[in-house]
This record gives sequence, C-alpha cells and structure tokens, in this order.
Amino acid sequence: MLGSLLTPLLCFLPLTLSVPQPPCSRCCDDLPSAEGPMRTMPEVHTYINMTILKGDKGDKGDKGTPGKPGIEGSTGPQGPEGPKGSKGQAGTPGDPCKSEHSAFSVGRRKALHSADLYQALVFDTVFVNVPEHFDMFSGKFRCRVPGIYFFNINIHTWNFKETYLHIMQNEEAQVIIYAQPSDRSIMQSQSILLNLKLGDEVWVRLYKRERENAIYSDDVDIYITFNGYLIKSHIE
Repeated sequence: MLGSLLTPLLCFLPLTLSVPQPPCSRCCDDLPSAEGPMRTMPEVHTYINMTILKGDKGDKGDKGTPGKPGIEGSTGPQGPEGPKGSKGQAGTPGDPCKSEHSAFSVGRRKALHSADLYQALVFDTVFVNVPEHFDMFSGKFRCRVPGIYFFNINIHTWNFKETYLHIMQNEEAQVIIYAQPSDRSIMQSQSILLNLKLGDEVWVRLYKRERENAIYSDDVDIYITFNGYLIKSHIE
C-alpha cells in the first residue's frame, strides 16, 4: 500500500542529473617545476662614453716629498778636456797677520878647532834673517812659529884632521856631519827636516877634543853656512 502511495510522489519530483566536475587545480601548477632546467638571464653591459664625461684640466698639485736617494752608479769615463777659461780678476789681499814665515841663512869666516867641551858653532855673516829668529850671539835658531822646518849645514874639512859635528834640536843630536882625516880638504853637507814646537832651538855643535877635529875657513871666503826655513806652519 505504501508503495502505491510513493509512486505518484516520485512522478512529481524533479529529476536531478549528476554532471561530473573537473578536478581542482592551483594557479601555480602551470609554472615549471624546480627540478626542470634553469632559464639563463641575459648579461647586461653598461657602456659609458668617457669623452662626454671628461672635465676641465685641474690645478697643479703640491710638490711631493723627495724620495730616497738611489744606489750610486759606477764612475763614467772621463770626458774630453774643455777649453781654457778666461783669466779671473785678482783677489783681495790677505791678512798680513796670518802670513807665517821664518827663514835664515848665515855664514862663518873663521876656522874652528875642537876644545875640552862641546862648542856651539857661531856665525859672523847674515844673508837672511827674517824675522830675526836666529840669534847671532848664541848661534841658535829659536822657533817662534811651530811647524815643519828645513835645515842645512855646509862646512869645509881641514887637511889631516877629522870633522865631527851634529845638527842639534835643543840638547839632542839629530844628524851628524862627519869626514875622516885626509890629505885632501873637501866640502861636506847635511840636511834635515824637523818638526818644531814653540821655543825649540836648533844649532850646530862641534864635538869635544877627545875626537881631535876641526873645520876650515879663512877671512877671504865663506866656507861655512847654516840655513833654515819654515815649510808648513802648525797654525795653518
């Protein structure tokens, strides 16, 4: 009975059809997966035209500090000799007070024989004595300008007698003038350079009588001379 009642109801219900729907999808599903190949982006190179960017020339900068000197090079070959220059003007005169000089040259006209004691050879003739540093009374040169001096003695030997003298510096014999006895008289000479201090004395000494000796001269000619002069002052 119930079935008969439901039949007319079904005839009046609308017929509903089941239409299949597409599956759900996301908007990002169309993008390539991360596991697929990477796309390479093109490289962009910027080019700048420097000619349109060049500005005006700036001011000169300050001078920098000098650098360290370089290694000295080897000496180059000597260049050719240059032309002779013109003669320069004469300089101003020097200070006369700074001009150091000392010189003497003396002679003796009398012979001299040895005695019981040493004898200083004295002289009676002056050729040069500037500025009178040689004492004619003692026969000694006294140093007033310390420096290097040149001294020279010349004598004439006596026949058959020995000749024995020394050039002395103060009381110390420096060099000897010697000749053996001979039947011929000859000229003998001796020279020396001495480094003198202020007050030093230089003179010629004849040896004493234990060595019989003599030097010859006469009143006409001068056979005996003693000379000395300053070469270089210690003050210079």
